[in-house]
Amino acid sequence: MARRPPRDDHADPAGPGTPERARGAPRFGASTPRMENIRVTAPDLARRASVARTRGRLIWSGLGFCALFALLAVRLAIVTVLFPTLPPPARVAETSKTLAVELPKLAEPVEVAASSGRAPITDRNGQLLAVSLPTAEVYANPQEMADLDEVVAALHKAVPRIDPAPLRERLAREQARWQKAAAAPAAEPVAAKPEPDDAAEPPAGAEAKPKSFIYVARQITAREEMAINRLGIPGIYFRKTGLRSYPQGRAAAHVLGGVDVDQNGVAGVERAFDARLRSDPSALRLSIDLRVQTVVREELSAAMAEFSAIGATGMVFDVNTGEVIAMVSLPDYDANDFRRATNDERFNRAVTGMYEPGSTFKLQTVAMALDSGAVHLWDSFDAAHPIHIGRFTITDFEGKHRMLEVPEVLAYSSNLGAAHIAETVGGERQRAWLKSMGMFGRIGIQLPEAGRTLYPPVANWGEAATMTIGFGHGIAISPLHVVRATAAVANGGIVRPPTILALPPDAADPPGERVMSQQTSDVMRRLMRLVVTDGYGKPAEVAGYFVGGKTGTAEKVGNHGYKKHTNVAAFMSVFPMNAPRYAVYMMLDEPHATAATHGYATAAWTAAPSAGRVIARAAPMLGLFPQIEQAAAIQASLAIPLQPGRPAGAHAPSPP
Repeated sequence: MARRPPRDDHADPAGPGTPERARGAPRFGASTPRMENIRVTAPDLARRASVARTRGRLIWSGLGFCALFALLAVRLAIVTVLFPTLPPPARVAETSKTLAVELPKLAEPVEVAASSGRAPITDRNGQLLAVSLPTAEVYANPQEMADLDEVVAALHKAVPRIDPAPLRERLAREQARWQKAAAAPAAEPVAAKPEPDDAAEPPAGAEAKPKSFIYVARQITAREEMAINRLGIPGIYFRKTGLRSYPQGRAAAHVLGGVDVDQNGVAGVERAFDARLRSDPSALRLSIDLRVQTVVREELSAAMAEFSAIGATGMVFDVNTGEVIAMVSLPDYDANDFRRATNDERFNRAVTGMYEPGSTFKLQTVAMALDSGAVHLWDSFDAAHPIHIGRFTITDFEGKHRMLEVPEVLAYSSNLGAAHIAETVGGERQRAWLKSMGMFGRIGIQLPEAGRTLYPPVANWGEAATMTIGFGHGIAISPLHVVRATAAVANGGIVRPPTILALPPDAADPPGERVMSQQTSDVMRRLMRLVVTDGYGKPAEVAGYFVGGKTGTAEKVGNHGYKKHTNVAAFMSVFPMNAPRYAVYMMLDEPHATAATHGYATAAWTAAPSAGRVIARAAPMLGLFPQIEQAAAIQASLAIPLQPGRPAGAHAPSPP
């Protein structure tokens, strides 16, 4: 049986969930809802107050931004719709009147043509050698400035490289001149457009015109321009200009030359083609191959360091077109720091330096003799006895002390043999030959640094001059003279002017002047090859390239004659001799012997090996590869005996 739950006197008879009756109310029929007390703590009150304050601030901030945007919209409407270009005429008149009272009449800022549009320069393959980058320069109008000390201090702080003392002095000087001009009688004219401050000062005693253009800094960076502009200094202006940049640094410094602060060409290609680079925006394409240029510089630098030379030069030359593929002179400089380079660093030994060519000139003597018919290959010359002319004595360096035939004279580099050959040809024909080779004038390349050759006048061109010039002494020419003349000896007898500009890819070989017969050139190619296979040029041999050439070591001339043990060592080479294409010239100025050279500092030990390394590295870059499989047949076609022997019935040469 189910038990009745215990009675609860406090339970509402109407059932659970009904409102509880109030205390003191009737038991039935008078129930009211229950009331509860809730406690709010102090942190809750603080949090609620903070939220209310934040909401109020956001509302006020929003209203402030709305007001700012409204003001901005009004301002934009004024400057773009109501007055889009000029302020109201009344405002212009008021401003002009104020300036007329407070300041003297302002001169217009000097307008100088910008020079940032200089065309780029590339190598023959399109590699960038020089380019103009946009930059700016800052200048000041002293009339518009007040406290110069404050102005100069602010400029120096913004751009620390600005020298404050000279700038303060120039600004103060021009301010004084403008004040003097303003105080002068009205009839006295004042310059309307003063010249920049780099213009020449007037002669002593002459009245200088005031200037409104004072350079503050040139070639400033964008960051520096912004720093100066933020100063808000009256009288400070900017002018667009250019900064000449040379991405390759030292690689072709002497060829490129440099520009001055106004971007005017002052040396090298920059000077020679200054007008072209300013007027034609297309790139100027040079004949230089940057890859080969780098190879020549590396090998020349290594040789110069190994033999402690004071200088060096090297070139690669296309014997058929006259294009200079590489031209290096050491020491050199970073083309980006041209103005800081020393005179020795700027000196281009390839075209400015004049040196006695030494035994490399024997190629000219033998070619001249063979082409004139005065000498034949089988002719013999006395190399056993020194030649005495007045107080001069001609000898051989480690000579053979016997009669030498013409091939031997070249292979063993005999001074005595070359002197006798030159004497056989005669001074008159010798001068005519050298003139046809361009030895008596500037080299003719498009480089303004090309120097003048040194040679004796006709009145002094006697027997001694004829003999000594025959083996490369008594005449001073540039290394490029030697290269051009040797190219003519090897290319079939055509002398062509050298050029630093690249020819069109499909252009025919430029015209030249024939100076010898094709037959003479063919014989000379075989003789040049003989020098490398059997003579002193062996260190320049490169397998498969059939190198030909001639060593040359000449003592340098001092104040009192020749300086002993102070030489110029050079190696003049052409490859490949079966089909000549390129000439390579390497020269060291005052090389010193090392233990590896057994005490010798001659060209065979110093210059010839570096020429061989250049050929081995650069030839593949130029599209020439070693002909190994055909080597025997090619060498046989170039072979010539050291002693050809006189044919039956042939007579010995006789002096003219």
